[in-house]
Amino acid sequence: MFFRRERPRTPAFAERLDDLRKKGFSVTALAGDAVRAVRGSCAIDLKPEEGGQARAGARAGILLGGEIGSLTDEGFQKFFRAPSGRKKPALAAELQALHEFEEDLKESLGQESYYNESLGTVSTFYRYDRVKDRDRGVPKRAWE
Repeated sequence: MFFRRERPRTPAFAERLDDLRKKGFSVTALAGDAVRAVRGSCAIDLKPEEGGQARAGARAGILLGGEIGSLTDEGFQKFFRAPSGRKKPALAAELQALHEFEEDLKESLGQESYYNESLGTVSTFYRYDRVKDRDRGVPKRAWE
């Protein structure tokens, strides 16, 4: 007579990776317990968390010679910038591919998709050239 709700089942990290493979991602093991998920030219590094969840080391980006280039908004144009300093202008096709990559990744990993991120690509860094000394702490005031 009593109705019971089934407990929601949380898939393990390995099951989430299998789901990524089924959706066309190639998953490669990295040093430690991290993995790199790649589809096309887009990639992200993932690490397992408690409860089978996956945690990203940083936002997804484009592969630039073995490194993942993060999307940087420099005011007048978007660029992909690798940790080594290599820089590449972002093309519209790459931005669209990155957006689809992130949406499919979140769906496969069981993560929430937020409204502002669903509208389009979101940059990792914002570096505007019109704001002098913005990223160097407190700028010198005019009266100093």
